[in-house]
Amino acid sequence: MSAKQAGRLYVVATPIGNLEDVSARALRVLGEVDLVAAEDTRVTRRLLQRYGIRAKLASYHERNEREMARRLLARLERGESIALVADAGTPAISDPGYRL
Repeated sequence: MSAKQAGRLYVVATPIGNLEDVSARALRVLGEVDLVAAEDTRVTRRLLQRYGIRAKLASYHERNEREMARRLLARLERGESIALVADAGTPAISDPGYRL
């Protein structure tokens, strides 16, 4: 019997100011993952809608970060793939996400 493979966490940079500055790789990842964990789902939804990406969104911000980190890790352990995004730029430096 083989062990279940852990999922993948993608840290995805998003455009700062201009939605057209997003990379093709970021768009591909956002379209393929099981879940997008977003600092502000309203901001991320605009980006996804702009490029016709239908993705399940979860709010991941300063106020729910501890609980959501546990939930996201559990999903990763089940083999799901998750993209972590901030409102603009690369998450996990001064944005929610550094705990992951």
